This record gives sequence, C-alpha cells and structure tokens, in this order.
Amino acid sequence: MSRRRTLMIGTGAIAGAHAGAVAAHADRAVVGHGVDLDAGRAQGFAEQHGLASWGTDLAAALAGGEDGPPDLAHICTPPGSHVPLAVQCLEAGVPVLLEKPPALSLAEVDELLAVSERTGVDVAVVFQHRFGAGAERARRLLADGVLGRPLVATCHTLWFRDPEYFAVPWRGRWEVEGGGPTMGHGIHQIDLFLALLGPWEEVSAMAGRQARDTETEDVSTALVRFADGTLATIVNSLVSPRQTSSLRIDTEHATLEVDHLYGYTDADWTFTPAPGSEQVAEHWVPDPDAPSSSHTGQVGVLLDALDAGTPLPVTLREARDTLELVAAIYASAFTGRTVRRGEIGPGHPFHSRMDGTGAPWMTTTTTTTTEGDHR
Repeated sequence: MSRRRTLMIGTGAIAGAHAGAVAAHADRAVVGHGVDLDAGRAQGFAEQHGLASWGTDLAAALAGGEDGPPDLAHICTPPGSHVPLAVQCLEAGVPVLLEKPPALSLAEVDELLAVSERTGVDVAVVFQHRFGAGAERARRLLADGVLGRPLVATCHTLWFRDPEYFAVPWRGRWEVEGGGPTMGHGIHQIDLFLALLGPWEEVSAMAGRQARDTETEDVSTALVRFADGTLATIVNSLVSPRQTSSLRIDTEHATLEVDHLYGYTDADWTFTPAPGSEQVAEHWVPDPDAPSSSHTGQVGVLLDALDAGTPLPVTLREARDTLELVAAIYASAFTGRTVRRGEIGPGHPFHSRMDGTGAPWMTTTTTTTTEGDHR
C-alpha cells in the first residue's frame, strides 16, 4: 500500500509535533507539503523536516499535483483560524486532523459539523491523551464495571505561564483564542476525563483573572455532576509554579490516578485497590514498554481508520461534547448559575462566544484594578 500523503497547514511550533508523529509512521505516511502565510517559516519547516515542497497557497496545496489532493490535512494554526481553514479543506474533499481547541465556540463547531455532514468528509480533533496505554486500560476497566461504580473524581491542569507568554498577539484574547486555561490548556485533561467517565450532567463554576493582564481568565474551578452520579472537581490554572496535569477517579473498588505534565507513560499511573478489594489489582498490569500518550499514538489510530474507512478519532462530535463542558464552565462562572448539559444552544449567549455575557473583570479596563477585577 502506498504511503498516505499529508499536508501541514501552519508550520509553527505545534506543527513539529505533527511532523514527528507522521515520521514515526514513515512506512505508512509522509508529510508532502507545508503551507504557511509566512514563506520563510514554511521554507524553514520544509528544510527541517525533509518536505518535498512548501508554499503559501492553500488552495493550490489542496488541489495537489499529478497525484491529486492530499489524503489528510493537519491544521496547526492559531485557534481563530481553525474553522475557516477546516471548511476549505472539507470543500476540497480532504479530511482534517484539527488541533485543539477545534473552534472558538459551539456555534463554530456546529457550523463545521454541518459542512462535514454535507460533504461527507471527516474531521478529527487532536486529543492525544486518549491514546496512551494507561488511559485505554482505565477506560476498559471502568466500562466493564470491574472497578465498581465511580464515586468521586478530580481533574487538574495546574500550569505556569509568565507574562511574556501572553505577548504573542493572539494569546489571552477571547476573539482569537476563545478563552484562557479552561479552553486552551486544561481542555486536554477535560477531554480525557469525559472519555473515562462519560457524559456530564451539570456544572457550577468560578473563574478569575488572578495574576495575568489578559482578557481571559487565568484560573477556573468547577464542580461537576456526571450522568452516573459521580461528583468531580475540575481546576485549570496558568499561575501554578509547580506544574502538573492530573486525574484521579475513586470507584467502589479502587483509585485510579495519573500525574504527569504534557504526556504520560504507564509509570505515571497509580492503581490502589480499596480495602477488601485487593483482587482487582490483577486487572491493572502496567506495560513498561508502552509508548507515552502523544500525537504519534493518535496519528497511528487515525491511519488505521483511514485504511478501514471508519470515522477518524477523535470525532468532531465527540470533541463538541468536550467543548460544551468548557462553555458551561464559562457560562456558570460568569452568570453565577448552575448550567446543565444541553442548555447552551442557538440563541444562548455562550453558544456564539465563550465569554457569552462578558467576563466580570472586563467591565473595567485591563490596566485598572478594582474590587471586581479579581486579579
């Protein structure tokens, strides 16, 4: 079988992870072309990763040459450009692997879903933490009921970004990034959380701008009730000097935990049987040789799906479920109300923008601290 030809749209930092993931499956796929608005950046990326060609014209790249259009487009641009670029790919008949967050709002995701369904062309979203041995084992054990009913859980993304990080023009702005750590950083752990625990039911949240001079939040906290009754907390931060990404799920018979930063191995997982349930430990058998969670793992499963003609992982509709919880966290935090799943639809202020009715601190200027500014 010939190798799948992939197109890299956007050749900045995250594109390197995508190129590395494709290279790890070099017998099955190759990055054939890179496109960027900055010709110099595209050329440098092509030289670094051994691409056959590069350019600034996306329409020409999607049309392809003698071999026809590419088999897959990786979209690795800032969040505000994700949907229009993805729509252009779908209209050209090219499936998409879309970096997170997939869109700036639920309305944009719904627009992209409609185009995908009309064209019959798939969009997959990068949520690479689903694709590690520990998460796959945990999901299987929870789904099979081996560990009993989940009772309580935590999901924490506690990272640190200094003020200089936000000097990049599109960071920390609602209209181009869509949100702060809840949207752009913690969304990875939130997605894995939902993949393990299933649908959520209601959320009550708070958000604040504690230390960074941005439009968006730099901290959020949420209490979540899942459909099966599990009670959980979700915390997202960009002001935490000791950085960690962690999940913990306490079930009737065991505690499952993973503590890592940007990717986990099996060694980062901990399994603790409940007293009297020691026998369940036989179901948790770590694999020291298992690869870490990464773009490489997701690209491998995606190539399998392309070969089999099945939906690409993670589907856009699954990603919408994750984005809906993010929107609900913002809606609850900014209105002071509990928000239920399914409540945010067309016409709802948080359907078209993640800041909906407006972040409380944006009632003043970003350079003035007042009692309501929460910085």
